[in-house]
Amino acid sequence: MTLLRTPVAAPAPAAPEAPSRTQAPRPVPPAGAEDDVACESCLDRRQLLARAGAAGLGVAAVGLLAACGGSSGADDDGDEPRSAAPAAAAAAGALAKVADIPVGGAVKAKDSNGTPIIVSRPQAGTIVALTAICPHKGCEVKPDGKDLLCPCHASIFTLTGGNVSGPAKTPLAPVDVHVADGVVVLGKA
Repeated sequence: MTLLRTPVAAPAPAAPEAPSRTQAPRPVPPAGAEDDVACESCLDRRQLLARAGAAGLGVAAVGLLAACGGSSGADDDGDEPRSAAPAAAAAAGALAKVADIPVGGAVKAKDSNGTPIIVSRPQAGTIVALTAICPHKGCEVKPDGKDLLCPCHASIFTLTGGNVSGPAKTPLAPVDVHVADGVVVLGKA
């Protein structure tokens, strides 16, 4: 006698029982109830937006203070300390102390309106003030060793304002200054 084996299909999984009409449906928790239980220290939307807004205001305030030039104790390039009373000196027309201008060099300054000026000392006993605005395209010229350099298009000027090279065809315009009590002051004496 031979036995035949025939494959038998596995029984189908039982379908979930439908609630009977006599069973009460499971209660649904109120909206947000699960969140309250799971995370008591979590922020809700209102708290999150309030904190994000406060953080944004803080960042904006720091940026504003930095833009207004807080007192870091250094000039715009971070190279040299600022003078003790720049606002009072600028209001009186003072640009720089003669002692702060190296012989054969120059320093940046600003008049009371904030207009950039270069004050140079080409040789001992000589002070020259020039507009720091390049005649080529209006960029701000900066001292660069024994020269004045326009960083935009590389025009080079002498400490007395004459153009040496670059696209600028005219010299830097002179600014009237005089020395009073060791300070370079705007205007004729």
